[in-house]
Amino acid sequence: MSKMRVVIALGGNALQKNGEVTAEAQKSVASQVGKTIAKLSKKYEIILAHGNGPQVGNILIHEESAATDSAPAMPLETAVAMSQGQIGYWLAQAIDNAFTKENQHKTVASIVTQVVVDRNDPAFKHPSKPIGQFYTAKEAVKLAKLKGWEMREDSGRGYRRVVPSPKPIDIVERREILTLVNSGAIVIAVGGGGIPVTRTKVLKVLKGVDAVVDKDLAAEKLAELVKADVFVSVTAVPNAYINYGQPNQIAIGMTTVREINHYLDAGHFGAGSMLPKIQAVAKFAAKNKIGIITTPDNLELALRRRAGTIIQNLR
Repeated sequence: MSKMRVVIALGGNALQKNGEVTAEAQKSVASQVGKTIAKLSKKYEIILAHGNGPQVGNILIHEESAATDSAPAMPLETAVAMSQGQIGYWLAQAIDNAFTKENQHKTVASIVTQVVVDRNDPAFKHPSKPIGQFYTAKEAVKLAKLKGWEMREDSGRGYRRVVPSPKPIDIVERREILTLVNSGAIVIAVGGGGIPVTRTKVLKVLKGVDAVVDKDLAAEKLAELVKADVFVSVTAVPNAYINYGQPNQIAIGMTTVREINHYLDAGHFGAGSMLPKIQAVAKFAAKNKIGIITTPDNLELALRRRAGTIIQNLR
């Protein structure tokens, strides 16, 4: 009997449960993730995606604060690639070590992944994704003039650079990822939503762009391309909620795409938090698949449909 194929999108904050920022602290958290993935791989084919918000933010701080004429800061798309290597290394090593401790061997591959976006995506004209460090109003004005950055006040904590967040339309390494998955490997891909690239019109040459692709939307695209049976968005809360944060909040358990669309129309999910997760999971479930939102601790139970928000395309 063949195993169900599962794409798991792990939030970037999942490696910083208590605000850990050192490599060793995050590797320690990754080791727990590795044990979970190794255990799950006995029952499922696993493809792991991950966020990179805190990590790429730190990379950008280092790049910008240490930049000189002889060693200029790397552009955003290259910083995303750097974070893919960093987090992919931690996760691949953690999963491999989990197998080694059980005297087992399984191929684990972390793929630096490029995600194709449309050069005409409206997001390029309306940057909305905050990245990097916070600045004062005075610093924000200076950076806007000096570097051409678009700056925006963020939650009363200061000003941050905002960049476009276009939708993913293809994954450059999709065939290589699928080959590895079909060979039985556990694959880590589309880290941080993937490195955003466009293709030139005539020669179809790839070119990196300064943008950030949403991690959950990129992972959903990956789930489509590898023909997964289940797509899971792993986050900090055990379920999606309606009326979240209010006295009458209600956890969403087993539900349908139709019901989720009703909640979306009613504006129940926060744009900067649960909304992209719900949109991605519901989009996947609409293809007569299963979409799940849950926490790392409930992942195994959620895959058995005993925890989390489970979305199906029931009529």
